[in-house]
Amino acid sequence: MNKTIVNYKRGLLAGIPIALGYLSVSFTFGIIAIKYGLTIWEATLISMTTLTSAGQFAGVQMMPIPGLWLDMLISQLTINVRYSFMSIALSQKLDKKFSGIWRWLLGFFITDEIFAVGISEETITRSFFFGLSTLPAIGWTLGTFLGAFLGNVLPSSVMSALGLAIYGMFVAIVVPEMKKEKPIILAVIIAALLSTAFTYVPYIKEVSVGISVSICAIVSAVIVAILHPVDDTNNTQTAEGGAV
Repeated sequence: MNKTIVNYKRGLLAGIPIALGYLSVSFTFGIIAIKYGLTIWEATLISMTTLTSAGQFAGVQMMPIPGLWLDMLISQLTINVRYSFMSIALSQKLDKKFSGIWRWLLGFFITDEIFAVGISEETITRSFFFGLSTLPAIGWTLGTFLGAFLGNVLPSSVMSALGLAIYGMFVAIVVPEMKKEKPIILAVIIAALLSTAFTYVPYIKEVSVGISVSICAIVSAVIVAILHPVDDTNNTQTAEGGAV
């Protein structure tokens, strides 16, 4: 069998668990998008052209408020800058044929989960990567459509209950990391306290959503980085040993 086909099928199989997870999370995004006034096709088009989960959830909250273009730009840069570093890391493992416009497509499809699977490959071929990306992209778009469609059909009480799923998603993402890395607990606490302050404290509660999200993320990350810096000594010694 053609090696390209084999790699594509291998990527498809690796992308099935990611696609199933995206289907449920994007379903919630579709519901939230309808709640904030978007149409079914607007919500679906956003998921089809961005693939940036947290950035989409933050974006739709600011869309109904006029004049927040700068705030949205800052928040989206803060939330999505991690993809630039993921792309750089993956680019070190691409085969020679994975160049030019193919790298642009790599930048479009990359997500946290696709990165995690791709970085485990010794060499990333075009066929494997696009096999890996196919089902997650379809799952994210389809889930958004279904959530947005049902958002126009289901009763408001059911919609309100389903809207809570977004909080469950973030808890599911953060808690496992908190168990492995204790400093993350401190980062979460600091971010939560800052977010509460931006919600209830006079004067600063007037700060827009986009700016407040960026401040919470940056300040909590900087404080934890200062108090609990990562020790690179072991990694450096390992790398030197390997070089020898």
